[in-house]
Amino acid sequence: MPGGRLLELAHRLREVTSGRALFIVNERVDIAMASEADGVQLGEDAMSVEDARKLVPHIMIGRSVHNPQGAAEAERAGADFLVVGTIFRSPSHEGGATAGPQLIRDVRVESSLPVLGIGGVTTGNVGEVMNAGAHGVAVISAVLAADSPEKAAKDLVSSMEEAVRNSPEPVPARRATGRQ
Repeated sequence: MPGGRLLELAHRLREVTSGRALFIVNERVDIAMASEADGVQLGEDAMSVEDARKLVPHIMIGRSVHNPQGAAEAERAGADFLVVGTIFRSPSHEGGATAGPQLIRDVRVESSLPVLGIGGVTTGNVGEVMNAGAHGVAVISAVLAADSPEKAAKDLVSSMEEAVRNSPEPVPARRATGRQ
């Protein structure tokens, strides 16, 4: 989407989410700045966390990671949260490798940052992701492909809450990093 149209959309989304939800822009630090987003999510091959922090020192910066080493690196670089995946097969990443919920556990050992699981997460499997130690999830298809996106989002939240309530074990231990 051209930058001008994307910024227009970002302003509308900021308006809708204001006071109700965090607004995180994917990859585009310039759009995050101009729309007064709460944060920006950087892919593994995107701008470095350090460079983004120079531009937007006041917002959250997330980093996508696909292994524990990437998680430790992102934390050292100053990321505020991690998006970890691909957990399950996903229509938005056809044919990509999947790691399963164990990847969440492995990342939690290497990083104390909040972790969001991504990739093929649905109401049917979100419990596995949460019980592996995720703090939340990022979804596309589970909501947008549903007949009622609003109901799908509410069902997903309910499933997440139920998984946390019924978790058989505490969230996996994480090493201390000293970062506040």
